[in-house]
Amino acid sequence: MHQQSPIGVFDSGYGGLTILKELVKQLPQYDYLYLGDNARAPYGTRSFETVYQYTLEAVQWFFNQGCELVVLACNTASAKALRTIQQKDLAQFGPSKRVLGVIRPTAEVIGRFSESGQLGVLATKGTVISESYLLEIAHFFPDMTVFQQACPMWVPLIENGEHEGAGADYFVKDSLDQLMSQSPAIDTVLLACTHYPLLIPKIEAQLPKHIQVVSQGEIVAQSLANYLERHPAMADHCSKNGHIRFCTTDSTTDFDEKGAIFFGKSLKSEHILLGH
Repeated sequence: MHQQSPIGVFDSGYGGLTILKELVKQLPQYDYLYLGDNARAPYGTRSFETVYQYTLEAVQWFFNQGCELVVLACNTASAKALRTIQQKDLAQFGPSKRVLGVIRPTAEVIGRFSESGQLGVLATKGTVISESYLLEIAHFFPDMTVFQQACPMWVPLIENGEHEGAGADYFVKDSLDQLMSQSPAIDTVLLACTHYPLLIPKIEAQLPKHIQVVSQGEIVAQSLANYLERHPAMADHCSKNGHIRFCTTDSTTDFDEKGAIFFGKSLKSEHILLGH
């Protein structure tokens, strides 16, 4: 009998809480263990090697906590580390362990949202440079044209609680203008960073009404529900007490305060160390 275990949800900081929120909404019966590597965030500007190393340490920590299934609820980690971990490292942790990301589930369905076949992707610099979305979307929707725009100021604005202020308007408009200048036929904009849903009111205010803004939470939650349906053995492994545990590599006071904004309700976290 395998040890029952929570579903691990990893992010470089707070953004993954927008994914966790939707997972809990769709699959409330499961136990979840969330880890934000806030001490080393943001990941978006770091090298492939560094993001891979940090993410691998986190995955290892989750497995040590008894998780069989880990979701990288971070686009940068999914773009820069997931494939290497799946292909190179997973085998050493045992045949039953799985690590999933947020890019593929999004790429599998995003084409259905667009009528013009022209998609705008807003992401961190790291995700844009990786071209993961271009490659994955081309795999599922070869006729779709994808335009990417890095938004380097968006995460710092959100992390510093400035996302509702007037200062954010300038940076949101600037990035959207750059994206839309690439093609006026874009009719769907994908928020390919888990922080960005907090800016949806400002994003929608700056875009023409016919353009649809898509965030990933519901897509990833639906994808995980489908995955667990297709893999009943994994679903059986995962414990179901409706319990959530929050951990951070940095200040728990900061995490509890800012995390509540992303998660939509108050939370209490514990401090852990990675890479020691």
